[in-house]
Amino acid sequence: MSRRKVGFWYRFAAVLCKPPLVVLFKRDWRGMENIPAEGGFITVVNHNSHVDPVAYAHFQYNTGRVPRFLAKHALFRKGFVGAAMRGTGQIPVYRESTDALSAFRAAIGAVERGECVAFYPEGTLTRDPDQWPMIGKTGAARVALATGCPVVPVAQWGANLLLPPYASKPDLWPRKTHHVLAGPPVDLSRFHDREPTPELLKEATEVIMAAITEQLELLRGEKAPHTRYDPRHVRVEQRRRTAAEHIDHDIEGGK
Repeated sequence: MSRRKVGFWYRFAAVLCKPPLVVLFKRDWRGMENIPAEGGFITVVNHNSHVDPVAYAHFQYNTGRVPRFLAKHALFRKGFVGAAMRGTGQIPVYRESTDALSAFRAAIGAVERGECVAFYPEGTLTRDPDQWPMIGKTGAARVALATGCPVVPVAQWGANLLLPPYASKPDLWPRKTHHVLAGPPVDLSRFHDREPTPELLKEATEVIMAAITEQLELLRGEKAPHTRYDPRHVRVEQRRRTAAEHIDHDIEGGK
């Protein structure tokens, strides 16, 4: 999608959002040459701040290839925000409903029309204690294998220093730098022309998450942990420990 096809709503959003973003952030943006100039593709991005979707959109807007984000359907019902979400072509996600697959179909349709769809494959803000990418969900891999489109891994760092995950107040001073590094497309060729079983999608997703993590390692200048943070595993372990503590308490109480 060329810049002249960005459309009114995206240009209007840029007029509103770019001035405060320029004030809030210095910029260290690299890898724009890896954003395809033509054709449909997806980007896969790490998520560590409520601010980073807007900051990342600024980066990609400047490449001339505007992203279509997948977002909670409730946002599309909220007055001006809803109008902007619809006008900029964002994709509503209906979780745990009969419309749950509509976002998947819409993402495929957008890619096939030559657009960019941006995925946060973690599905939520990272819960990793050191803010590395977590275990990913399979949506990006599903769209990539269904369309055969390029998958560009993008790492970002800096919005989380302005507003850390789950924080309620921003840290405005000193002025933060928004670092972005877009890497070369992920090689998923070994997954093509194969049945998209849950196991295969999980394996492809891990390849995607590894590519994002590699870019983030370059940005941060340090290595990520060998084991990726898995929120479900942590919840199960917490329940196990809680149950064990209750059993120990009951045994002690029975003495």
